[in-house]
Amino acid sequence: MRAPKSVTGREEKVLRYAWMVLIVGLCLGSPGWLQNASAAATDEIAAIEFAKIAVPRALDYDQGDRRSLTDAKDDFTLDSWREFMKWLDGYIDAQGAPTSSSRFTATGEPVVKNHESSTVRLSIPGTLRQQRKNAHGGLFTTTYRVMVDVEIGGNPLKIQYLKVRTCGAKPCDD
Repeated sequence: MRAPKSVTGREEKVLRYAWMVLIVGLCLGSPGWLQNASAAATDEIAAIEFAKIAVPRALDYDQGDRRSLTDAKDDFTLDSWREFMKWLDGYIDAQGAPTSSSRFTATGEPVVKNHESSTVRLSIPGTLRQQRKNAHGGLFTTTYRVMVDVEIGGNPLKIQYLKVRTCGAKPCDD
């Protein structure tokens, strides 16, 4: 086996110059990867900002007030709205009004779990407070620690998937 050949000062300069030319050429000659990285970061920021507004709008509604529930419909795709309404099945009266009130409060920043093409999947930690008034004026209130998993995408941005997970005694970190 041969010992490695040592590099002379001149060869070292040539190698450094070649690396600089390669890097500059990649940056200037095909800045597409820089633009793609920048666009991805911009997509994530837009999705996070949208989620901060859309998720509470979807999960905040008042007992007996149909409009307080349906005001979030435009934030969803048609399929995801149908799935969301299925999740609420049993908690909506015959006129489509909620039979209880709900409030979501984020307890941390949204965390990006995945970013594929034009879809960003996020998890948002928080609390979900639900209240129900009975016919005699009594009030039943429950507060849950939750993690809201949401997928945002499209142009304009829409909720493509939304699931609320209760945390219970175990942390909802994932």
